[in-house]
Order: sequence, then C-alpha cells, then structure tokens
Amino acid sequence: MLSTSWGFLAAMIIAYGVANLLQSVAASRTKLHTSCNPKLLVRLASHRIYLYGLSFQIFGFMLAFVARRDLPLFLVQAAASAGLGVTALCGVLILRWKLPKAEVGLLTLLFAGLFALVISAKPAPAHSIGSGGLFALLIWLAVIAVIGVFAARMHGAPGSVALGSLAGMAFSAAAVAGRPLASSHSITEFVSSPLLYVLIGASLLGQLLLGLAMQRGSTTASVASMDAAGAVPAAAIGLLFLGDKIHPGREWVAALGFFITLAAVIGLTRYAEPQHHHATAEPGPRALTAGPRALKARALAARHVAADAARTVVARPMPAGPPPSSGPRGR
Repeated sequence: MLSTSWGFLAAMIIAYGVANLLQSVAASRTKLHTSCNPKLLVRLASHRIYLYGLSFQIFGFMLAFVARRDLPLFLVQAAASAGLGVTALCGVLILRWKLPKAEVGLLTLLFAGLFALVISAKPAPAHSIGSGGLFALLIWLAVIAVIGVFAARMHGAPGSVALGSLAGMAFSAAAVAGRPLASSHSITEFVSSPLLYVLIGASLLGQLLLGLAMQRGSTTASVASMDAAGAVPAAAIGLLFLGDKIHPGREWVAALGFFITLAAVIGLTRYAEPQHHHATAEPGPRALTAGPRALKARALAARHVAADAARTVVARPMPAGPPPSSGPRGR
C-alpha cells in the first residue's frame, strides 16, 4: 500500500499540471466575468479543451484522494503545487510561453522543498473528525464564497492572486474532508458520510474561483497563489487534528521543506508574468494568442469587408446633370 501511495502522488502531479494548462487556455477564450457567477462554469464547459482539462483535474483529484489515505496532508498539498512545474514545462514546449529567469529559479526551488517533504513524511491512517469539525468546514466555505463575490471585481495580477488564493482555501477544505473520508471501510459508509458532500461543494467552489482567477491573465500566479493558500491550513489541520505524522528526528527537514515550498510558491505570485491575454482584449494582443482557426476566420472576415466596400464604390450611381464638356461637340 505504501508503494502505491507514492505512485499515486507522482501521477497526481502530472495530471494536475496538464489540467492547469488546458483550463487556463479555455479560460482565456471565454467571456470575461467580473462577478462570482456559476454561469462561468457553464460557459467554460462549452469549450472542448476545458472539458479535457477538467477530466485531467478529476483524475488528479482521484489520485490525490487515494494518496491521502496514507500520506499526510502537508505532503499531498505541497506535491499538488509541483504540478505548476509540469504546467510551465508544457506551456514552454507547446504554447511557447516565455518564463522569466526568476520564475524558472523559483520552480526549481519548489521541487527542492517538495523533496525535503517527501523524505520527512511518515505515512499513517487519518483520524476522524466530529460534528464540530464538519460545522467548521461549512462555515469556512461560506466565508470563502462571500469574499469571492467581492474579489471577482478585481482585475489583472491582483485579481489572479486574490481569486487563486480563495480557490486554494476552498480546495484545502476539500482536502481536509477527503483525508478521513478516504479511510471509509465500505461504499455505504462512503456515500452516507456528510464529508463527501462537503468535499463536492468545496471542489465546485474552488473550481469556479480558479476559473475566475485564470481569466485575469496569469496561469502561474493563479495556480501558485492557490497552492500557497491551500497548503498552510491543510498542513496545520492535518498535523493537529487528523493524525498526520513526521519521521522522528526529521521535523526540521519537514519544516525547512515546507518553508522552501511555500516561499517558492509565494514568490511565483510576485514574479509570474501573464502567459496570455483575455479574449476581450484589444486586437493586437488577441492576435498573439489566437489559434490558427481564429486567425483564419479573422482574415476571411476582413477580406469580406474589403470586398463589400469595393462593390459599394463601383455600384454607387453617378451624380445627375449634364456631362462635363470641354468645348464644342463635333459630329
């Protein structure tokens, strides 16, 4: 069981990385939303590329859920942030993203911190949470939703960071609910547990907030702020209440690794540059990020407009009156 948990963790990193990339592309091609409106999820779902990204995210979520059965939350949540490195690598290779040197260095630091967490984490089953913990999760999600209504009015990098942070806290609540839920002994116990429905609600809220964050322009800032905001509360709750453990004598390694990971993620929110412009931007920036089909459609539309203008000029009637004369007309 131990070896499969580590395998699930590695596969989760790849799945989340691909999901971030695909969903950010879909979000950039969807009408900009300035309110925390669930209709954004419906519009995003109309894009095939978003559905592909959502499929990878669901797959990554399932892998994370199984990994949390034995691995502590501080490790699983920090490992999810390593998916940002996969996103950046795919963006550079496939979409020709330009990453500043500071961002590359911070991504390297991120993986170094994750390595320290891996060697310090001690697998152990989770403790259950009572009705008080369940109620606290519900209050937590309600507060996030209310703040999200106001944060959705923000634009640019500050909007990406604010909404991404709220998404991270929502996903953190889902992780806290999922850790003890993964230890269910039967399907009946799993389906009847209130934690399952808290997990679903928190995931939907987080998905909405993440979509809003990615619309503001920077995938790296959105995902990095999400990971930073989600890692701290999940790690603290896991260690204090859910039975997460660290190998004896390696507490300082875990603390250092968590600090490095968190610092790298926070740094990414500061140095990350927009990888795309939103679909409602001016024609110049749009042309830089439009796909081949979109560019072809715009060229055809411009050609039709020019042709219509030419036909209008040719068909315009001559002004009434006698023709101009330069002198006596001959026979």
